[in-house]
Amino acid sequence: MERLRAKFASFEYKGLAAIVLVFALMAVVLFAERSGIRYQYNTFSLSFLPAGSTLSKAEALAGVPRDCLLLYNSERADSCMALEEFEVILTDMKVGHDTVDLARTDAYAFKDYKTAVLLLSNLSDLGDKLTELDEWVYNGGGALLPLTLSKETYFSVMAPKFGIVESSYDYTLVEGIYVTESFMAGGGRGFAITDPWNSALTVQLAESDQVKVHACTDNEWKLPLIWESRYGSGRFVLDNFGIFTKEMRGLYAASYSLLTSITVYPVINASCFYLDDFPSQVPSGSNEYIWRDYGTSTRDFYVNIWWPDMMNLADRYGLKYTGLAIQCYDERVDGTTTDSADKETYLNFGNMLLRMGGEIGYHGYNHQPLCLDDCDYNGVYDYKTWQSEEAMASALDTLFELCDELFPGVEMSVYVPPSNIMSQGAQEFLIREYPQIRSISGIYFESNDLDFYCTQEFDVGENGVVEQPRIISGCALEDYMKLAALSELNFHYVNSHFTHPDDALDPQRGAELGWEELKAQFTSYLDWLYTAAPNIRNFTGSEMAAAVQRYASITVSTEINGDVLKVHLGNFIDEAQLMVRFNDAVPHTVEGGTLEPLTETLYFLRADQPDVTVTFA
Repeated sequence: MERLRAKFASFEYKGLAAIVLVFALMAVVLFAERSGIRYQYNTFSLSFLPAGSTLSKAEALAGVPRDCLLLYNSERADSCMALEEFEVILTDMKVGHDTVDLARTDAYAFKDYKTAVLLLSNLSDLGDKLTELDEWVYNGGGALLPLTLSKETYFSVMAPKFGIVESSYDYTLVEGIYVTESFMAGGGRGFAITDPWNSALTVQLAESDQVKVHACTDNEWKLPLIWESRYGSGRFVLDNFGIFTKEMRGLYAASYSLLTSITVYPVINASCFYLDDFPSQVPSGSNEYIWRDYGTSTRDFYVNIWWPDMMNLADRYGLKYTGLAIQCYDERVDGTTTDSADKETYLNFGNMLLRMGGEIGYHGYNHQPLCLDDCDYNGVYDYKTWQSEEAMASALDTLFELCDELFPGVEMSVYVPPSNIMSQGAQEFLIREYPQIRSISGIYFESNDLDFYCTQEFDVGENGVVEQPRIISGCALEDYMKLAALSELNFHYVNSHFTHPDDALDPQRGAELGWEELKAQFTSYLDWLYTAAPNIRNFTGSEMAAAVQRYASITVSTEINGDVLKVHLGNFIDEAQLMVRFNDAVPHTVEGGTLEPLTETLYFLRADQPDVTVTFA
């Protein structure tokens, strides 16, 4: 009996020890949750290059031979409007070019160039040079005509060479554009045009293997909007939709890539998803749309529905969220601050984001933009301006201290301005006082022509800070954003998207649809994106900024000898990402990188050496 009691006592002791061990392990886990985790922080696949070691796009382009002629007429408004976009398009594609104003000179020769972009709606602006253009293209030149042409005498002379067999003086309403599957990644479908107008000349093209349509109106008529016409040894490419706004750049870049047998241009190759105002204070109380659909509080919706859904999407598509921390929503602009009221939720959301391989960036102490009294909101916003730089510094220091406390050891390098607003003076202050900020992410598209918006291009600034704008937003993407997504995917091979946790609460952002519908629409976009670009890199904001550094510096030169293409990459550091259009050949083998098809003629090239050789089958 004593032995039996001793045996039971031994079991009881071991069981108690096991229980104590379990509780000890739980305590370690809880401590890690509340004190910040360290084991996956800063494990980024692409890192910032040292400050001062990179070039801006303009600096890189300065050393590139100018083999493209860009013609415009400063006395014509449409030509000047197109020039603004094409200067950026050619610069971003790293195409060296001479810009010539026909209103000032005719001292140019087509024979000095490989390609030409004619920003002319009236061919009579060329005068006697039209004959020279004709001969140059016939002998192998490539000419892009991006403006909708006017029907006049010079047009009638050239129309057959453009592949046009019939035309009228009427212009057609362009409500949508259908992009062929082989022309652009993500094509094979129609995209609606916002604010359409009668911008396309009514034409009929020849039925010939020398004429190929790449885009047309998205209706039964199928009026040609982008096509190429082989002429002798060269080719004309015409764009017939007459819209020169930022969301159309990718269409024009794709059109330019048709001008030669092979076109190579650098891209960024990055997909980035920002979560504005996350982590932040979770709104209290209830929301009518959340209560309608779930019968729960806003806090419980965030914790138990929205965030688990966002994590599931990240797991399904490999997304790496960049959360933009904001401490509170008070309106103090005098430098006085308050502590965060709910550090536990803040910490839990942040740690889960970091565990997923995501990143935390800065958004602000509160949601008052960094603007001093040099900023006038013109009645558009009721935001306040900060009383001084010292007041801004006090508020930002409070946010930085909170992040350091909750997420020790985490390097935070990205800043996103609240409401995309930041004055020039405040931006200079931010960069000067907080050198840990290596990248600022504003917006890509201008809004209301107000100068306090932080509107950017993808580039490296003179101060070394990387500009990497966010392009599209929300879960229910508008038609404008869908077209912009297509355009940027083919221009920079980029997806840059932002959303807010409270999108599902705001009727202006689709709350009336309900979160389930918003989630379905967002999922549909993700399906399209990762089908069109299966090899696009899922990056955090810092990784995208590092990719922009490499992209801004790189230059491209090509040489074709028989069935061999040689690509040399200037300012090559450790990698380069490029688009390659094979118009007259099919690639066979690659040395110095890897080549993957995106469409029938468009390929993605990842170079791991400065010199790449491609042979053709």
